[in-house]
Amino acid sequence: MRVSEAMTREVRVTEPNQTIREAARQMAAIDAGALPVGENDRLVGMITDRDIAVRAVALGLGPDTRVRDVMSQEVLYCHEDDTVEHVAGNMGDMQVRRMPVVDEDKRLVGIVSIGDLAQCEPGHNTGQAMAGITRQGGAHSQAAAL
Repeated sequence: MRVSEAMTREVRVTEPNQTIREAARQMAAIDAGALPVGENDRLVGMITDRDIAVRAVALGLGPDTRVRDVMSQEVLYCHEDDTVEHVAGNMGDMQVRRMPVVDEDKRLVGIVSIGDLAQCEPGHNTGQAMAGITRQGGAHSQAAAL
């Protein structure tokens, strides 16, 4: 099965100059824990509810802090024609629960979550991805931020 069959196509994007309050409101409105960050028709980062809590609130930054100040600038993405098995493995290796999905021109066309994959992929691959995602440490560890 391809990612294009599992992903969410309607993706809300935030901008780096928006406030984390605005980003949090967007997340609440769509019941999501992450938003791609776009600027000039390009994907420049991701912001998660965890970024807001750990990189902003825990450090005493206020709700008017700009998204760019707390977002993850390393954009990890997959392609819409990748297999869900491959993407599940990458999500586990990279310890991420969501990935933007791009087309062949690297334009954002969707987002795929571990939950999306769990609904369409046999549990084995999704279980392995979750084991990788939840292991301690890694490139996306927030411990260094405190």
